[in-house]
Amino acid sequence: MVGDTGFKEVKIFKKGKVRDVYDLDDRLLIVATDRISCFDVVLPTQIPDKGKILTKLSLFWFSFLEDIVENHLISTEASDIPVEFKDFSDGLKGRFMITKKCDVMPFECVVRGYISGSGWKEYKSKQSVCGINLPEGLLESQKLSEPIFTPATKAETGHDENVSFEYMKDKVGAQLAEKAKDISIKLYTKAADFALSKGVIIADTKFEFGLSNDKLILVDEVLTSDSSRFWPKDDFQPGRPQVSFDKQFVRDYLESLDWDKTPPGPELPWEVVNKTQGKYKDVYKMLTDKDFVS
Repeated sequence: MVGDTGFKEVKIFKKGKVRDVYDLDDRLLIVATDRISCFDVVLPTQIPDKGKILTKLSLFWFSFLEDIVENHLISTEASDIPVEFKDFSDGLKGRFMITKKCDVMPFECVVRGYISGSGWKEYKSKQSVCGINLPEGLLESQKLSEPIFTPATKAETGHDENVSFEYMKDKVGAQLAEKAKDISIKLYTKAADFALSKGVIIADTKFEFGLSNDKLILVDEVLTSDSSRFWPKDDFQPGRPQVSFDKQFVRDYLESLDWDKTPPGPELPWEVVNKTQGKYKDVYKMLTDKDFVS
């Protein structure tokens, strides 16, 4: 397992909740660790092979969606690992991407096709999500008549915050915000239709974008079990929480504890770790028709 890359010989560019990013001058080396974050708290327990599974799934989606928008990927070939990382190449195998360096938008571009999670909580109190009014009488997990764009701020520490599209436009400009919204909905729609044919419902997901040479490109991870809600189609039933292939399983376990959702997070028992790893592997196979091989 890789929880903290800690390549002391190389300057770290950014340490995220689950990824470590290293500066390669005009490029970045992004390493997906096995850390897991819930409620914006990095837990002390890791999920074995999680970083490799999410990297493989992101690569699948980057290829599938490249007709809609360019992405930041340059290489995942071991031969392209910079010389200063060669001593760590075994640990990097299967969990790194060399990417373009760009100016990342300070918002998560969330698309919801179903009403769940924080969206459901807000709907129950306001009958809206991020300023978007929704019909009366929706059930938990119900499919929406069309996908909605509900951006969120990106917090390095603490909690991300759902915001209105108007707020996003005010911060980044109307033209850029509209483009990010349009691309996000197109990405979600194509991916959700494909996933449904594989027996997987993508209830919601988040995309991240950056500007590279003034062009908006897709960055970070995409449509993984960390950034999306994946539900089995055969078990779907509105009016209740759904069985999931994502880290909602871990969230549900944490909700059962007497924990205030502030650091430090609690250790996860082996049963939760093992089942979570299994869920990540299962949805990878369903979507790609391939078994995960470490």
